[in-house]
Amino acid sequence: MLNFPAEVPHGFEILFWFWTITTFIVGTCIGSFLNVCIWRIPRGESIVSPPSHCPKCNHKLAWFENFPIFGWLILGGKCRKCKLPISPQYILMEILTGLMFVGVWLKVYYTQQPIFTLFPYLIVTSLVITTFFIDLKHYIIPNETTYFTMIAGLIIAAVFPQFWDTTVWWRALLQSAISMSIGYLALGAFAKVGEWTFKKDALGWGDVKYIAAISAILGLNCAFFTVLIGSILGTIFGVGAMVLFKKSSKTVIPFGPYLVAATYIWILAGTEISNWYFSLIHR
Repeated sequence: MLNFPAEVPHGFEILFWFWTITTFIVGTCIGSFLNVCIWRIPRGESIVSPPSHCPKCNHKLAWFENFPIFGWLILGGKCRKCKLPISPQYILMEILTGLMFVGVWLKVYYTQQPIFTLFPYLIVTSLVITTFFIDLKHYIIPNETTYFTMIAGLIIAAVFPQFWDTTVWWRALLQSAISMSIGYLALGAFAKVGEWTFKKDALGWGDVKYIAAISAILGLNCAFFTVLIGSILGTIFGVGAMVLFKKSSKTVIPFGPYLVAATYIWILAGTEISNWYFSLIHR
């Protein structure tokens, strides 16, 4: 049994589980859409048209085949028409997104943050998932996802200025825009210096735009944490790959997966980790 805050009535447990399950279901539905984005965006295809179909025989999926998780299970992991296997990535992505959404909901619930904080957190979680899989396979972070997040960050700042510790919408909007600009310029300058120093791209501009998007929606603290922890994770796994798998130091390793891992860590525990770190250095 989970321990609920003392001030929450016992009957609220039912409501808590209702919203937890609802968040998971919504996450699986979003995960189904993210599957489409991950497949189509790198190929330059529309995410709207044509409707969902089998990538092997182009069979248009019926409504019941589009049900997250259950659609794949009902079909036995095979296309209803051509009988060829459907990648388990689809059901795994839906489950993963559902679980990550629940993680965000639990973070907001147990830290007693305002419910509107779910909007930026869940949008960023969706960005995290698409960026991870697209960059890992195609070595790109699409403009479609980062630009959408930038715009979403500006809109959320205007609609929920409290997220930026103000009650005035235009101040929050200005803070979001300034944060986005600083994030872009700072990492862009780093990318240029690396390019001049090493005579090659040291950092992709997709990474720069990703940090700008994170800055616009979650602020510079999150952006700084993401770059720092992402760099540490990238170094650890990069060195590990060279030692364990005999990878060359010249092997191209996408930075995006480490950035997004750091971003999700920030959402779940960034403030707590930062407070712990500063408490150590101030002893």
